[in-house]
Amino acid sequence: MLDLRELWEFRELLYFLVWRDVKVRYKQTVLGALWAVLQPALFMVVFTLIFGRLAHLPSDGVAYPVFVYAGLLPWTFFATTVAMSSTSLVNSANLITKIYFPRMIVPLAAVGVGLVDLAVASVLMAGLLAWYHVALTPLLLLAPVFTLGVMLAAIGIGALLAALTVTYRDFRYIVPFAVQLWMYATPVVYAASSVPERWRVPFAMNPMTGMTDGFRASMLGRPPSWDLVVISAVAVCLSLVAGIAYFQRVERRFVDVV
Repeated sequence: MLDLRELWEFRELLYFLVWRDVKVRYKQTVLGALWAVLQPALFMVVFTLIFGRLAHLPSDGVAYPVFVYAGLLPWTFFATTVAMSSTSLVNSANLITKIYFPRMIVPLAAVGVGLVDLAVASVLMAGLLAWYHVALTPLLLLAPVFTLGVMLAAIGIGALLAALTVTYRDFRYIVPFAVQLWMYATPVVYAASSVPERWRVPFAMNPMTGMTDGFRASMLGRPPSWDLVVISAVAVCLSLVAGIAYFQRVERRFVDVV
């Protein structure tokens, strides 16, 4: 179990690490934080041309650009957080070996950076909804709930990968490739409704399946597929518990190995 009281006592360190990582991420860049919008926007254009225009993938009756961007928002948040978390302990070796603090704060800082990027990228989402005349509904209030689900999944998987990377540096090369493949197992460029019925349960065991589909549905004013959401929510909880448990188990070795 995490010592939440101890984490709270070190909250100022967490704020500092988030602020430091945000500054490092965009320091000496011409566009600054606009890169948080540019990355999913470019993916939206490419996916629209390939999957929307050429492959004609279904988009649940809405314009494909707004459909795919609504899926890219939670996915980009998840992918960025997991990628940064996986190398966070190794990159903070100088800090870890000098002073004591709850090591979990280091991968948690990556979640804070991802939330900043998500907030900036959501500005374009608002513009797309207005441009394509997508009406806002009360279902939009569910978007923070699904964002929380994505965040919990990123914490669990990010903590697991961060701990593994300390011992096995090969994960620095495995994680980016695995995250790219993971996106195609998640309903980002295609609708979850297009998955055959016999594959829906295994498909929903991906913690990002229900969270991505639910986030998109709340943005587009449509009820989410609750069967996918429930199964993915269970997967999120399992990944969170497993990731934190493994992190806590090997945490005492970080100073010697990192």
